[in-house]
Amino acid sequence: RREAGGAARGGDVAGGAVRGAAQALRARPLPLRRPRAPARQGARLPAAAPRLPRAPHHPLPQRQSRHHRPGTDPYHGPGQAMGLSFSVPEGIKIPSSLQNIFKELHKDLGCTIPSHGNLERWAVQGILMLNTVLTVREHQANSHAKKGWEQFTDAVIKTVSQKKSGLVFILWGNSAQAKIRLIDETKHHILKSAHPSGLSANRGFFGCRHFSQTNQILERLGLSTIDWQL
Repeated sequence: RREAGGAARGGDVAGGAVRGAAQALRARPLPLRRPRAPARQGARLPAAAPRLPRAPHHPLPQRQSRHHRPGTDPYHGPGQAMGLSFSVPEGIKIPSSLQNIFKELHKDLGCTIPSHGNLERWAVQGILMLNTVLTVREHQANSHAKKGWEQFTDAVIKTVSQKKSGLVFILWGNSAQAKIRLIDETKHHILKSAHPSGLSANRGFFGCRHFSQTNQILERLGLSTIDWQL
C-alpha cells in the first residue's frame, strides 16, 4: 500500500482541520483539475472510495487533534476505502499493510490482533488519518495523484501544524516523510520509520514501537493516551 505516517488527534479529513485549511485558502482557490476521462470504458471510482460527504461531519473537532498519520491515496479495490488512511470497513479483507500494522501493535503493546480493519475507534480518540490524495480510480493506484488534491491536503497538514502544538506526527515511508517540510519541528514530535507494506516492513517498520512511543509522549505532555485496542 502507499506511504503513510503521522500523529495528532484527528480523523481522515477531520472536520475542524479541513475547515481551518479551507478558511486559510479561501482567498486563493485551489486550481483543482477535473480528472481525465477514464481511458477504458467502464472505469469508475471504487464504490466506497472517497465517501467525501461524511468527512466534514466526522466527530472530531480540531481542538482535540493530537496525532496525525498521513497516507497517499485511498485503497483502490471495491469496497475498501472508507475515508481513513489504512482503514477498511468491517467485512472487507484486511490489506497486508494493515496486517503488518496490527502485528507491530501486538508486539509493541500486546494488543489482540482484531478480526477487522476498521480504524474508526482510533479516529474518535484524536488520530487524524489523512490521505494526501482523496480519490482514486478503481484498480488504478495513484490514478488521481498530481491533479490538485496534494495542494489541499498539504494545506490541511500545514494548518494543523501552525494552529496546534505538541502533536505527534507518525511518518511511515518516504512519501509521508516528505511532509516534514510542512511541520514545525520546534512545536511537534515526529516519529519516522519504513512503510508497513510487505515490501518494506522488514526494513525498519517492525520494531519501531511507534504506538508505545506516542503514548509516552502524550503522558509527558499531561494528555490522555490512546487506547490502541480495536
